[in-house]
Amino acid sequence: MIDSDGYRPNVGIILTNSDGQLLWARRIRQDAWQFPQGGIRARESPEQAMYRELGEEIGLQPQHVNVLGATRGWLRYRLPERFIRRHQKPVCVGQKQVWFMLRLVSQERYVRLDLSDKPEFDNWRWVDYWHPLDEVVSFKRTVYKKALNELAPLIFAEGEMPHSVVR
Repeated sequence: MIDSDGYRPNVGIILTNSDGQLLWARRIRQDAWQFPQGGIRARESPEQAMYRELGEEIGLQPQHVNVLGATRGWLRYRLPERFIRRHQKPVCVGQKQVWFMLRLVSQERYVRLDLSDKPEFDNWRWVDYWHPLDEVVSFKRTVYKKALNELAPLIFAEGEMPHSVVR
């Protein structure tokens, strides 16, 4: 499902623990770290897609998390030219994403990367709030920055938000 501008609808998942740290996952057999994310299927709402991706990618079920909020609208990124598959129709030039902020309310042992037939991640860790901006692939950095800035008030009180030189 690709929109008329060439963007694939997608959800991004930022999972926090009670210390304000974020779940950061490594793509299988790569040295590439990111937040869980995935496409929205036809007739699926962003929230339904988020729960499906949450289960497929990190093994969590709705009872394991609280939804704290979501971005107000779509955040877009363009793929680098080398990743655009011009031979496929319609051509996908990037992703448009609704980002969700979730809090883990269950034990960490419920985070499972091996429950899918095709796992996307092979490792995960908790990282400081702004750490992903230093490590995510460059073409996603602006979207990550926008999502983290918009959703930070959901987990940090005013004056309590961690500082970042990248913000």
